[in-house]
Amino acid sequence: MPLSLWLSMSLICIFGAMSPGPSLAVVVQNTLSGGRLQGVITGIAHGFGIVIWAGLTAGGIGLLITQQPALFNGMRYAGAAILVYLGIRSLRSTAGAAETLQSANNNPSASAARDGFLIAILNPKIALFFLALFSQFVRPEAGIGEKVIMALTAGGIDALWYIIVALLLSHSAILDRLRARARFLDRLFGLILIGLAIRVAL
Repeated sequence: MPLSLWLSMSLICIFGAMSPGPSLAVVVQNTLSGGRLQGVITGIAHGFGIVIWAGLTAGGIGLLITQQPALFNGMRYAGAAILVYLGIRSLRSTAGAAETLQSANNNPSASAARDGFLIAILNPKIALFFLALFSQFVRPEAGIGEKVIMALTAGGIDALWYIIVALLLSHSAILDRLRARARFLDRLFGLILIGLAIRVAL
């Protein structure tokens, strides 16, 4: 792939990763409730899901998924269900984000990786994004190596963006202020996630 083409594709991937939506909400919520490590793990897992979507789309399978309404809607509703689950979990939290942050290092969990991956892989709208993107950048003569590079680029940019978000939010100067509002933030993010679930489902 020519460098100029790769740079153009990368720039669009950066804007795509930075656009607000369910993925950003989950990364932020996991960072505030579980600390820096949980946020970073969520971001990496989300990036892995993006690699899969980008690879499927570059290989042509993504088009099949978007052309099957039942499969597309099934994945969309499953993604909405995950958001509802995360929202309810946050609303029912009794410990609050501050207490969770203090115990996060003593109780590592795979839930952050699961949340990040599922939010990405159960969002078929990501396939639509890559269909629009790759239609401009996948060359007819492109081999498997070039398509792998495209998929890894998209996933790497996505993961890097959410890692940056997690690192910024988990800075001590910011966390000290957030800890004072831990219970309020739990409720707020619960409502945001459920609201995003309704938006995804509709």
